[in-house]
Amino acid sequence: MKQISILFILICSVNISTTFAQKFAYVDTEYILEQIPEYEEAQNKLNQIASDWQDEIEDMHLEVAKMYKEYQAESVLLTEDMKKKKEEEIMAKEKAIKNIQKIKFGYEGELFIKRQELVKPIQDKIYDAVQKLAKSKAYDVIFDKSGGLLMLYFNPKFDKSNEVLTRMGYAAGKKK
Repeated sequence: MKQISILFILICSVNISTTFAQKFAYVDTEYILEQIPEYEEAQNKLNQIASDWQDEIEDMHLEVAKMYKEYQAESVLLTEDMKKKKEEEIMAKEKAIKNIQKIKFGYEGELFIKRQELVKPIQDKIYDAVQKLAKSKAYDVIFDKSGGLLMLYFNPKFDKSNEVLTRMGYAAGKKK
């Protein structure tokens, strides 16, 4: 019985010591991305593309509004068949606009694909640098401060964002 108790205490102390021996760090990917010129270029390009598409869609909405105004002005003179045809044209145009919005801005739409094309390689570089940092410094866990992780307190000495930037070949900036 005494040997079992000693063995149990020994196992518990080993588990506790390995728990405390784990190394943790965190990075702020939002900060890292802000320091990378290619990311800003990608964001500007995406914003320009989105703005251009939005302008196209707004022009289409103006065209539909014009069609509707013309319909209202002419409706007194139109037969029921002509009214129905004009209404169908307006509804078809509105449906086409919604379809274009979905194609351009929807989930897995053209903007999503373009974002993947422009931003994913940068995110992959960050991920690779974090992996290399974790292996070289023997970190057990690296958290991302900018993600959904809630950190009520963090010690700045564990922030490895600048090391990630350095490993990616960028000059580390001054954290805000």
